[in-house]
Amino acid sequence: MSVRFAIIGGGPAGNTAATVAASLGAEVTLVERDLVGGAAHLRDCIPSKAMIATGGELSELTRARSMGLHAEGRLDVAALRERVAGIEARLQRSVTELLESQGVRIIMGTGRLTGADRLVVETTDGTEELEADAILLATGSRPRIPDWATIDGERVLTTRQAYPPPEIPEHLVVIGSGVTGVEFTHMFSALGSSVSLVVSRQQVLPYKDAEVAAVLEAEFLSRDVRLLKGARAQSIVRDGDRISVSCDDGRVAAGSHALLCIGSVPNSEGLGLDAAGVQTDERGCVPGDRHCQTNVPGIYSAGDVSGRLPLSSVAAMQGRKIAEHVMGLTARSHRHLDYDKAASAIFTEPEIADVGLVEAEAFAVGRKLRVTKVPFSANPKSLINGDPRGFVKILSDPATGVVLGGSIVGQNAAELISVLAVAVTNGLKTVDIVDSLLVHPALAESLAEAAD
Repeated sequence: MSVRFAIIGGGPAGNTAATVAASLGAEVTLVERDLVGGAAHLRDCIPSKAMIATGGELSELTRARSMGLHAEGRLDVAALRERVAGIEARLQRSVTELLESQGVRIIMGTGRLTGADRLVVETTDGTEELEADAILLATGSRPRIPDWATIDGERVLTTRQAYPPPEIPEHLVVIGSGVTGVEFTHMFSALGSSVSLVVSRQQVLPYKDAEVAAVLEAEFLSRDVRLLKGARAQSIVRDGDRISVSCDDGRVAAGSHALLCIGSVPNSEGLGLDAAGVQTDERGCVPGDRHCQTNVPGIYSAGDVSGRLPLSSVAAMQGRKIAEHVMGLTARSHRHLDYDKAASAIFTEPEIADVGLVEAEAFAVGRKLRVTKVPFSANPKSLINGDPRGFVKILSDPATGVVLGGSIVGQNAAELISVLAVAVTNGLKTVDIVDSLLVHPALAESLAEAAD
């Protein structure tokens, strides 16, 4: 008898777990209440990157003048909206077709646990009860809205109402300077908006390398972005077509629109967790062990609801590892997830990417490091591209040469970080990068130079 595997949530974690488990012989049922492919993925991640790409092309047109080209770019908001919707639809269709090709049964409805091995699904046609040998909770998250903010979807927006908004804001006040906040700041400044960014700490991206943050802040200032550092928003007032954001230090940021980018809330309510005895943490997340298994054997959690790194890549890998565990494949060569080695990227201009150790945190605990840094201004390809901003920084063990982490700021950083991610994950040494015969001219040459 095949393993019966039920999954609640069809985002990157859920659909990856479904396809892998099905390919291994499981009988898989996927329950999704909204969007196969995941609302956070298809209505947050992908649309924002599509809009950032449009803004990037506008910036490229400006840089093209230094290459002897003269072209004018004009933003067509309707065409942009159609493009974003088209990308979302195509990806959703691809995910659905892949699931169906693997024999995964998809039920559009709301799933709820009724026991450790049972769930009920409410659909438009009625209610269906399911029994399962293993259950995955992968219900994602939603934007966090504080008590002091009233969202109207017109002038005061959450991130999911901004892909794109009904109109490009004249002056956007972005609240929150984490990854999402700086991406939106970059995006809308590139698309022609004036932007004010409320920064609760003393630097944007407070948990990132200070040198990385400094490059981004300099770029924002060159775009006339107003940075309100050390200010925490505490109210938003709308007066007609204007808004004002008041901060705890008395400063006020006025504009035409306000955008909340202050984190997310796990979608763990209404899942029937109590009925199955599944525990949550103080944030409402559903934590799991190294197999992503909750306190109840046979029930797993993955993606944003698990409280781990809120990255689609991490969610998908969790889904893969869960499927392998459900199917009993951990006896073979099976590498557990090491969240400290996950690569991440921020799609600002210039791009930012990092992996592994953070320099400041390592030094704070007295860890010895070898830190090498090479600016892209010394790289021929960056000069050819007309964009010498940024650098490559590599952290390694001074005794062994093992690569422990790194940061990249510059063009294609999200692609280049993959080299360092492979090195960090597999314990490679700096000499392994130095001895690689890389393409010339290429931005990747700076990786070898930084490793030398």
